[in-house]
Amino acid sequence: MSPAPHIAVLAQEVVAALAPCEGGIYIDATFGSGGYTKAVLQTADCAVLAIDRDPHVFTFAQELKAHYGDRLHFCAACFGDMVEVAQNAGFDNVDGVMLDLGVSSMQLDDGTRGFSFMRDGPLDMRMGEEGLTAQDLVNDANMDLLATIIAVYGEERRARAIARAIIHRREQGDITRTHELSDIICSILGQPRPRETHPATRTFQALRIYLNDELGELLKALTNAEQILKEGGTLAVVTFHSLEDRMVKQFLTARSAYAPRPSRHLPEAEEVAPRFVLKKRKPISAQQTEIDNNPRARSARLRVAHRTNAPAYDETIGDLMPNRAPRIQDYRQDYMEATS
Repeated sequence: MSPAPHIAVLAQEVVAALAPCEGGIYIDATFGSGGYTKAVLQTADCAVLAIDRDPHVFTFAQELKAHYGDRLHFCAACFGDMVEVAQNAGFDNVDGVMLDLGVSSMQLDDGTRGFSFMRDGPLDMRMGEEGLTAQDLVNDANMDLLATIIAVYGEERRARAIARAIIHRREQGDITRTHELSDIICSILGQPRPRETHPATRTFQALRIYLNDELGELLKALTNAEQILKEGGTLAVVTFHSLEDRMVKQFLTARSAYAPRPSRHLPEAEEVAPRFVLKKRKPISAQQTEIDNNPRARSARLRVAHRTNAPAYDETIGDLMPNRAPRIQDYRQDYMEATS
């Protein structure tokens, strides 16, 4: 098989956490180039259901399929639909679920995908082939929405100034290229300096997260994993930035504790048993050797939890989305109505 262009981060730690067993069933909900799937299939005579909404990864799935046969099942879908995909494939009560969040190296390295400011290309940023592009967003959204997206999903302090600059620039014509957008951001934050984070990083991250509804899909995936994991099954989640990690931490903390009484003034209610047992309270980070070989591993955090025998919750615990987080579903509807 041809070498994969994307290196699976913390792969040894993920496989160690899952402890694949003969006859086990595992879900790789963010297949990518198949690094985690291959590692699991190599470890034990088990089966993997691989899920990814990026059509560009199908080639890697075909290569692994040729090697592992019916032990690998691939489905092009969003990981937030994990339960439906698994049931359609004939899987239920699985032994493990793995999630590797964020954007992959191969997506960043392909300039035609529009994810990176390092390579000039069309402003796309879609992980799938459908839906609004980054070009649609930056040329249509009002300043308040742009500023909120950049501030909330990018945690950028100068979000409003960047949004104002985008609005001013598009009055001269549509912004269509990644380097155009990067130059606008740098005009506000300054030019990139060696060995420092590029000024456009947070804004590009914010637009990508919003357009692909990454945090909304993550919350759905976590609740789906809770529903489909068997007792003793393992959830392993690798995150790469604070928004993702915070959501995973809050979800697992809530799901691993007995639900308290809502108020001492209300009648005492039956305690809600925890759905997960945490492997560790703190996340697992990459060793220096891995970071030296793959700098992307520097920001990676792995959180592991084991499913209990308590039934899954019928609903989520509160709203784990960041404060003021704008929902892409609302904007899509408004955009379609305005352009129809």
